[in-house]
Amino acid sequence: MARGWESKDVESQVEATEAPPEKAPPVVKSPEQVQREQQRKDLQLSRTRIVNDLASATHPNHRKSLEAALAHLDRKLSELG
Repeated sequence: MARGWESKDVESQVEATEAPPEKAPPVVKSPEQVQREQQRKDLQLSRTRIVNDLASATHPNHRKSLEAALAHLDRKLSELG
C-alpha cells in the first residue's frame, strides 16, 4: 500500500520530536572571566544576606554597620561591572 503525504508528514514530525535538540557549542571562558563571575556571585550572596539581616536588625549600631557593609558591597559590584 502506498503511503500518503499525510502519513509522511506525521512521520517527519515524530522524528523531529524524537531527535535530540542541537546544542550550541560551549562557550570557553578565560580563567579571569570565571573568577570575575565567581566574585560577582559571592558578592551578590553576601549582599542578599546583609539585606535580610538589615530587615530584622533593631539595634542602631548594628543597623549602621550593616548599612556600611551594604554600601561597600554595592561599590564592589559596580566595580566588577
